[in-house]
Amino acid sequence: MPQHARLNSSASYRWLNCPPSVLLSEKYPDQTSPYAMQGTDAHTLCAYLVEKALGRDSPDPTENLDYYDQEMQNCAEGYAAFVMEEYGKIKQTCSDADVLIEQRVSFAQWVPEGLGTADCIILADGVAEVIDYKHGLGILVSAETEEFGGNPQLMCYCLGVIQMFDGIYDIDTVKMAIYQLRRDNISIHTMTKAELLRFADEVLAPTAQLALKGEGDFKAGSHCQFCKAKATCRKRAEYNLELAKYDFAMPAELEDYEIDAILMRIDQFTSWAADVKEYALNQALLGTDYGHFKVVEGRSNRKYVSDDDVASAVQKAGYDPYKKKLLGITAMTSLLGKKKFEELLGNLTYKPPGKPTLVSKTDKRPPMKNTAENDFKE
Repeated sequence: MPQHARLNSSASYRWLNCPPSVLLSEKYPDQTSPYAMQGTDAHTLCAYLVEKALGRDSPDPTENLDYYDQEMQNCAEGYAAFVMEEYGKIKQTCSDADVLIEQRVSFAQWVPEGLGTADCIILADGVAEVIDYKHGLGILVSAETEEFGGNPQLMCYCLGVIQMFDGIYDIDTVKMAIYQLRRDNISIHTMTKAELLRFADEVLAPTAQLALKGEGDFKAGSHCQFCKAKATCRKRAEYNLELAKYDFAMPAELEDYEIDAILMRIDQFTSWAADVKEYALNQALLGTDYGHFKVVEGRSNRKYVSDDDVASAVQKAGYDPYKKKLLGITAMTSLLGKKKFEELLGNLTYKPPGKPTLVSKTDKRPPMKNTAENDFKE
């Protein structure tokens, strides 16, 4: 397997945290999910709409997209508008700024065979901006991280930009942006070139060497989510099974500091348990006997053989088989488009208070006021 496949930029957050996971994962086959294919289609549409907004000739790919829908169109249009807005800001200070779409970049100076494809790069005198489109709904992606400052994937892209274009534009500042409309998330982080190069020399390059040799320490954490070895990794099992020391006692029997320790890991624990269970099911279907478990057919509900035939039969009997219901806000936005939705219905919507949710203090949302204290005052 080529080295660039081992140390690709999109997986950099994982292998920077857990270098030996690279070689460990090689024994597992690559798997492509419908979500990944949907993301690929979304990126293709995004690239086309940006090229179109820039006045460049580009074939419309819509009819060839397997996962195209109105929501994807709305997201891609929003991304294109965001790119043009960022481009407009930079052009105010540099009239000959340039925009590169789906640009292949090399950061091999720090990572052997290091290659990646940046969704959008805006180049101008003194500054380079990398914009990354995220179509996924499950994970909120930030342009900065606590461990490395910036998002490692975007920092690799920025290093590629410096390696390829610094001599032309004399870059001293890099700007990284994540556009994730389905999560209402636009995240931007800025670094100096000096800060980026320090990360590259002191963290990225030496960790890449460890990863290629299968050296360094295994480390479990949120970065495990997209690791191919996540279900069978012993370090991840040890990390999560530390919760077993509490014997899953009822909360009333635990001290506050113990509950705090459990809460710190509970999401990763449940994710790990689900990964192990899914892996075991797939292996059992292939013939593995786990001793205390067997594969059975799950429960299912009856389905219509043909919706049209059912509707016809019910109508002939004198009944109305359909139920009319007002579209929800998400479906209505997809129907009308975000701009038209706001124009027609902006003053007919409201946002009620969200349900109280316990999250880490690293979450950027402001804390709720003490509702129990307020109730007492009232």
